[in-house]
Amino acid sequence: MKILVTGGAGYIGSVTVERLADDGHTVVVFDNLERGHREAVDPRARLIVGDLRNPDAILDAMRAVRPDAVIHFAALALVGESMEQPELYFHNNVVGGFHLAEAMRKVGVRRIIFSSTCATYGIPDQVPITEDTPQRPANPYGESKLQFERMLRWYEIIHKLEPVFLRYFNACGATERLGEDHDPETHLIPNVLRVALGQSDAVPIFGHDYPTPDGTCIRDYIHVLDLADAHVRALETPHLGPYNLGNGQGFSVLEVIETARAVTGHPIPTRIAPRRLGDPPVLVADATRARTQLGWTPKCPDLHTIVQDAWNWHRAHPHGYAGSKRR
Repeated sequence: MKILVTGGAGYIGSVTVERLADDGHTVVVFDNLERGHREAVDPRARLIVGDLRNPDAILDAMRAVRPDAVIHFAALALVGESMEQPELYFHNNVVGGFHLAEAMRKVGVRRIIFSSTCATYGIPDQVPITEDTPQRPANPYGESKLQFERMLRWYEIIHKLEPVFLRYFNACGATERLGEDHDPETHLIPNVLRVALGQSDAVPIFGHDYPTPDGTCIRDYIHVLDLADAHVRALETPHLGPYNLGNGQGFSVLEVIETARAVTGHPIPTRIAPRRLGDPPVLVADATRARTQLGWTPKCPDLHTIVQDAWNWHRAHPHGYAGSKRR
């Protein structure tokens, strides 16, 4: 197949592009490189530098490529930033998404695999979270993703688009070549590993009085390789609609830090910080639908493996892709 991947220079996007190329697909990446990395784009893929906020840019790309399907990663994805600058998120994630949907409609491309998020659920009434859990986002980031889901549902009804929504839980891990490099970095595992690398003095723990066994937030961590596998499977399924992607097992902040101590051999000091606005105490997925309909089973569910893979990449790339540029 010929696949157009928006945001293919980003963390999950670049790993998925690598997997698609390994499987023999023709891949074209559309990315503005604002937060992605040119060095992360697989050399077998063609890169078009463009911005979804520019409707002409994505329409021109869609007409030039005429893909069989689109995998849509391109989004701003920092919860804290969205609470401070919601306008960025609605402009990029919703308006940019609209431009993408319109380009698909005009060119006649129907299939879209959308990189959504468990943040659309907000603070759930119960866990594990199923796809039928009410979607009540607690921040503009989750709201922007939900708005695009709703937009695509109407495009499905009226314009016959074929959307699949993959609602990730906590993406993590790395491949040998590709890893997590954000600025600023807000995700727990890379920030823990920064301490082990001597780039930070201590890991901030945002709240230690949550209603959990050790008082810290619990999250469902899913390896980026398993996320990439889900996207490939979603291309091949006749099914549409939402799928949760998670391991179905939660680990607390303190459990992640303790695992990183074991992996790195570093004491990794911590410091208690105030809670972050909009942080649910527990987010754990029920991914039964993905397992039964997509035939998807996580191959790297073990937290030790996830942290070890991330550690291997961060040790090899202590300055992220900036170090790759210097080399």
